[in-house]
Amino acid sequence: MHPAFDYLLIGGALSLLVSALVILLPRGGELLDATTLPYFILFSNSAHFAASTVRLYTKPDAYESRPFVTMGLPLVTLLLLTVCMFQAGRLGPIVQSLYLTWSPYHYAAQAYGLAVMYCYRSGCSLTGREKTSLWWIAMLPFLFAFLTGAGVGVDWLLPQAVLDRPLTDDFRRTSSYILIALAFLTPLILFAKVWRSHGRPLPLISLLVLFSNGVWWFILPTLNAFAWATIFHGVQYLAIVVIFHVKDQMAREDNMHGRMYHVLWFYAVCLLLGYSLFNVLPLAYLFVGFGRVESILLVVATINIHHFIVDGYIWRLKKADSNRRVVESGASGTA
Repeated sequence: MHPAFDYLLIGGALSLLVSALVILLPRGGELLDATTLPYFILFSNSAHFAASTVRLYTKPDAYESRPFVTMGLPLVTLLLLTVCMFQAGRLGPIVQSLYLTWSPYHYAAQAYGLAVMYCYRSGCSLTGREKTSLWWIAMLPFLFAFLTGAGVGVDWLLPQAVLDRPLTDDFRRTSSYILIALAFLTPLILFAKVWRSHGRPLPLISLLVLFSNGVWWFILPTLNAFAWATIFHGVQYLAIVVIFHVKDQMAREDNMHGRMYHVLWFYAVCLLLGYSLFNVLPLAYLFVGFGRVESILLVVATINIHHFIVDGYIWRLKKADSNRRVVESGASGTA
């Protein structure tokens, strides 16, 4: 849309500015409180989870190309959610740990996808090996969370007897330091390598996306300010998905509306669906007799998992996919 828009919202520069305020201000970590947080969650996080579903059903040829994802997956998801409700004591912790383990991978995959997208749009052609290197660089925050997170990753999958061993603890601590260093050094190394090999560097916004995700996972959790990371992840997602939606709708032969109409329509539907999923659906399970805690926690975890699965389908850059047409339409060179 505009360099300022892309760098601030999609690249994550605004999140870095807010992170700096959180660090520098005496009470920066308290910028979010019980009064303001629910609104941030609704307008960013809840809407972003709903956006993947709205995008799925408004994407051209979605029903024909993804019949199970559009028609079968929602029913399967609700069925599994209801089964978990009946076995909340046994299945609830598993579903919760699965979603919390999957979440940093989702962040990392989004960072990788955005970095590659801006390479396409700038005409920066990456070799297969360079894209593989970029993928592993994007995955470093996920590996960090997988190895060090409490109740997720190895902390969830390995027996407690193994976790209690001093050798395991030393390995996890040492690995965390190495991963932090690699996460901030390797993007610069790849930047220089691509510049030397192709005569042009990676787009700066691709580096910014990787650095922002690193800050979200390495710095904000230590400041008890990770809520900002989830908010800016939602903002980042909403910004890019709205752009793709609007470009698709404007390209339709029967389109009768301007860009702002499609922006407002898409976001309004995301808000409504997000509120319904996170606020109304738990009430439905409460109404039929399930407990408040399991209703809220299991619904939130299941919505996250459904979002992760749908994302894996709607953002693929196959040759016939509308996503690829939108990306390549802005390329300044031949990739």
